[in-house]
Order: sequence, then structure tokens, then C-alpha cells
Amino acid sequence: MSDRKLAVVVLAAGKGTRMKSDLPKVLHPVAGRPMLSHVLASAATLAPAETVVVVAPGMADVEAAAAPSRCAVQDRALGTGHAVAAAREALAPLVAQGSTDLLVVFGDCPLMTSETLQKMLDARRRAGAPEIVGLAFRPQDPAAYGRVILDDAKAGEGARIEKIVEFADADTAQRQIGLCNAGLVIGDAALLFDLIGRLGSHNAQGEYYLTDIFGLAHAEGRPAGVVECPPEETLGVNSRADLALVEAVMQRRLRRRVMADGATLIDPETVWLSADTRLGRDVTVHPSVFFGPGVTVGDRVEIRSFCHLEGAEVGDDVVLGPFARLRPGAKLGRAAHVGNFVEIKNAVLGEGAKANHLTYLGDATVGAGSNVGAGTITCNYDGFLKHRTTIGAKVFIGSNTALVAPVSVGDGALIAAGSTITEDVPADSVAVERSEQQIREGAAARFREKRIAEKKKRS
Repeated sequence: MSDRKLAVVVLAAGKGTRMKSDLPKVLHPVAGRPMLSHVLASAATLAPAETVVVVAPGMADVEAAAAPSRCAVQDRALGTGHAVAAAREALAPLVAQGSTDLLVVFGDCPLMTSETLQKMLDARRRAGAPEIVGLAFRPQDPAAYGRVILDDAKAGEGARIEKIVEFADADTAQRQIGLCNAGLVIGDAALLFDLIGRLGSHNAQGEYYLTDIFGLAHAEGRPAGVVECPPEETLGVNSRADLALVEAVMQRRLRRRVMADGATLIDPETVWLSADTRLGRDVTVHPSVFFGPGVTVGDRVEIRSFCHLEGAEVGDDVVLGPFARLRPGAKLGRAAHVGNFVEIKNAVLGEGAKANHLTYLGDATVGAGSNVGAGTITCNYDGFLKHRTTIGAKVFIGSNTALVAPVSVGDGALIAAGSTITEDVPADSVAVERSEQQIREGAAARFREKRIAEKKKRS
């Protein structure tokens, strides 16, 4: 059955009323990435021939996030079966070719792994496989989950699903069953759409349940197979509290991954990662560090506490922080040093360059081996446009310097502390821009005497 094609339907039409948000539920981020993107990424590992995301009317932002996948609109919220049926037209040409399986997943379950999806596909594709396979799990507290009723004729790996009963429709005996429905299903596409077309809505919710296809199939002598997964993978998001729980699970996964790949997290629970964070070998991350999306860190890097990185590239052997902020476009060359209360935005620090204290480098290039003194800023914005500062190699920038862009400083130049640089500085030059220092001997004592006398008059 390996020559069969695969179609994936992602159900993403839920509005997430309990989220109390103007943002569609599936676009709320987990580890810096929309939930929908996590689901699409896991499904993509199966190399489907077609992926269709089912959305509600007016969800243009969800459609944009789903690209390049196609979207289908569920015109009314009438249950999961009705939602899958909304994808029928989009998938009709593929299904008509025959030999196509359909996998249904949920856009608000970002913890579902590609490994579990692969197990479902394998269960469908192996010799003698059932025409439908459902996903189940065994939570510590089954609570209000739908229950999976197995056909007693087979057990173990050969277990077959007789039907799935939603909690609201389950009787007392069925509610004692510990095997619960995860909602995902894979099966022959033509068969699934045929069964969905025959669903009824005679239940407590008055909806067309996708789960009812198992009972219909069993009645026709087509019992479904079952694959089990860890309970955490089935966690869906219906509230802000659910979102926080899912985020916590995702963070634990990401921390385990980077440590397994050779990074040291001194206090893992305080390090926050994004789904695409990449840390090299022998990286050490101190407590309380935040990685936003788009961060790549090389080998042998030390990131000290309270650093915030987003959209940044950090080269090998860099020392960063504490209290440093790398904004999008920041690139640190090998062995660069960035210290406390330094902010870098859309700027490149060359190999061995240093900015160790109280500095802002925005829209700038700093050459190899240059040293940027404390209190230095690049004045990159004139109120209308951004401008760039270019600093050459082995330049020394004295403390409390303002570089008013656009401006260039040549290789080997020295900028005196306290200068405001508005014109280009040639290579190997010394630039000084500040008022001449004046000394008035005895003036401080005379000033104090005068003020003391005035104070006595007022008292």
C-alpha cells in the first residue's frame, strides 16, 4: 500500500470564544509559532499530496497563515464531521484518482508529534490494515473525553474500534472506560467521505460528529484499527489557561532537545525557547534567558543571565550578557563580546569586536577587533528615515560617544570620549568633538560661600 497518496485535512474553523480574543484561536502562538503552524509542520513530514485547512467565514488571517496549503470554508459550525465535509470539494480531484488516504488533524493541538502521525499512517498502510484507523489515549483522569469502545473479538495490537461515544451521550458503564478518543482519524478517503455523508445529528449537541463514522463502519463489517499516543499530545487549546499548559509542555520538549544536542542549560526551567531556536555544541545558557523566534547560536557560546534574543545570529565563541538584548538583524561574529545593558538591532559585529557596557548599536556595522566604549549610541533615526553607521576594523570608540548616522569611521581610527560625530572619520585618525575644558581656580569655594550666605538670610 506504499503507492497510496495522502491528503491531510486540518480543522481550524474554531473561533475560540473562551479565549476572549480578537485573534483566531489557531493563530495564538506556542513557542513563538502559531499553533496552526506547529500542526502543519508535523503533517508535512508525511509528505502529503494535498493539505486542506478548514476555516470559518471571514478568517482571512488564518488562510494567510495556512499558505501554501489550500483552504476550505465551513459555512456553519455544525460539528467535526461537517467540518471535514467542507474539504470534500477541494480534495475531489485527488480522491477521484483512487488509492488515496485521508488524515484528519486539529489545528488547535500543537503538541501532536510527527512520530504519532507516522504511526497512524503506518497502521493504515501495513498489510491487512483496516480501512480506518483512529487515535486514542489513556489519561489519568478521563473526565469528559469521548470513550473508545473496542470490539471484544480482538485485543492488543489487533484491537478494533466498535464505536466512539461522546461523554455527553455515554452511559454509566461506558464512562468507566479509560481509553479515550483523541479525535484524529486516517482512512481511505473515498470511504471516509461516504461515511461522513451519512452522518446524523441526533445527539446531545445536535452536531455531526466525525466520531460516529466508527459506528457506521463497524455496522458494515469495517471495524477500525486503533493507535495510542501519550496523553500530552492530545492537549487542545480552548482557553488562556489551556494555552499556558500547552506552552509549558512545549518548553519542556524544546529544552530536552537543545540539551540532547549538546547545549548546557544551567537552570532549564528559567530558559524560554522558540520552536526554531538553534543552539550549537557546548553552548552554556545561564538562568533567565529568553529566545524569541529566529535565533541561531554557534558553538562554545556563553549567554549570561537576563539576555533577550530575537531574530539574531550569534557566531562561535561569543560571550553575551548579562542583560543584553539582540533584536532582529543582529549578527555577532566569532569571539565577539556583548556585555550588560547593550542593545543591538540590525547591526553586525565583526570577529572579536566588543561592546561591553551601556550601548545601543542600531543599523550599524562594526569591524573586526573594534572596541565600542560605554554609553556609545548610533543615532540611526532622524524622525523620518533610518540611516546606517559603518565602523571599520580595530577602531576605538571612546565612552559616551554619539555617532550621528549616516556616518563612517575608518579602520584604526580613535574617537575621543564624549564626542558627537557627524562627519566621516578617515582611517587611523583621532576625532575629538567637545567643548574646550575651562578651569577657574577657587570658583567652587566662592560659590559655596555665596550660597551658604544666601541660605542664612532666608532662615
